[in-house]
Amino acid sequence: MADNRRSAPFFMTATTQFGLEEVLADELRALGAKIEKMGQRAVEFTGTTQQMYEAVLWCRTAMRILKPFADFYAPDEKSLYREVGRIDWSKYIGADQTFAITAVVNKSNLEHSLYVAQLTKDAIVDQFRNRTGVRPNVDVRNADIRLHLHMLENEVVLSLDASGESLHRRGYRQQTNAAPLNEVLAAGLLLLTGWNGKKPLIDPMCGSGTMLTEAALIAQRIAPGLYHQGKFGFENWPDFDKPLWESVQMDARQMRLEEPQAYIAGSDLSAEFVELARENVAAADLEDYIRLSVRDVKDAKAPAKEEPGIVLMNPPYGERIGEEEEMEALYKTIGDTLKTSFQGYDAYIFTGNLQAAKRVGLKASRRIPLFNGPIDCRLLKYELYQGTRKHPQPAS
Repeated sequence: MADNRRSAPFFMTATTQFGLEEVLADELRALGAKIEKMGQRAVEFTGTTQQMYEAVLWCRTAMRILKPFADFYAPDEKSLYREVGRIDWSKYIGADQTFAITAVVNKSNLEHSLYVAQLTKDAIVDQFRNRTGVRPNVDVRNADIRLHLHMLENEVVLSLDASGESLHRRGYRQQTNAAPLNEVLAAGLLLLTGWNGKKPLIDPMCGSGTMLTEAALIAQRIAPGLYHQGKFGFENWPDFDKPLWESVQMDARQMRLEEPQAYIAGSDLSAEFVELARENVAAADLEDYIRLSVRDVKDAKAPAKEEPGIVLMNPPYGERIGEEEEMEALYKTIGDTLKTSFQGYDAYIFTGNLQAAKRVGLKASRRIPLFNGPIDCRLLKYELYQGTRKHPQPAS
């Protein structure tokens, strides 16, 4: 068998969340992949089998890694069924394996993604039945083979999903508070700040600690995919290269830095959240790298003996009716804390409440548009100068 490390590069698509495309492209470049095209919530690239395995293991901001294998034009139901039926499905799915299809349909004659997925499934199952008399079963939750169908203006692309379960489900999160950040977004925020994994990182409203956990993974050079429970999608493919995958995992384990690389600390007013954070940090085996405490944001302080670093927080947005005043007071408190206790730091506030954010009382030097689920958010950067710029000290 030819060595897959040196195999010809092939085309892939990595999906992500809106606003994290550039960060994901940088991650893929770092693995040696060649970026072909940037899309919305997607990066198209070419790489080898080894780079595909590494992308699934290492990319902190990828949701899925897809490997396209067929494309065709399908203006109607008949042509979709026919074209899907022309593919030799025994190359991709074993009769004893389960499969599932996710369809995304845009600007096409066939409007319903669920209907398109159903029709595709019928064509696949009918082919197996006609050729062998046995058919693979559909399993929406834990499929062996996940297929992704993308239909744009009647052009269909079929891909194999190398990830299996979405990559944001790292596997270390035990349980969470009501509205946790997903892990991909948390890692994306950290990477957007340009934090280098060496300077102090403080999260004074840490909730269940997702941002801190992702920070420790970055600082200690730990591949997030090492926490993954169960198999990745490509492990069920007919051409799965087990020795190559084992060597990629071994390389990743050896990359881990044992000595703490950065001062990473978080606090929250809720003792319950801090306890949840402790459980998540322990599940990720990162207790040696993250300090946690119960503290009101108004009492948060920069560590005395450390150089200035980054403050990053995701305060509540106050989606419930009647919370406006409470939120405005909270954001004013946040601004006061930043001004008095974090001079010399760069502060980042990730929020979906832009009205309340005005009460921070500092001018944002960057405003990065992102989403937290369906909520339109901004990552706001504030540069906290030593002393204030407005009132220079008189010369003595």
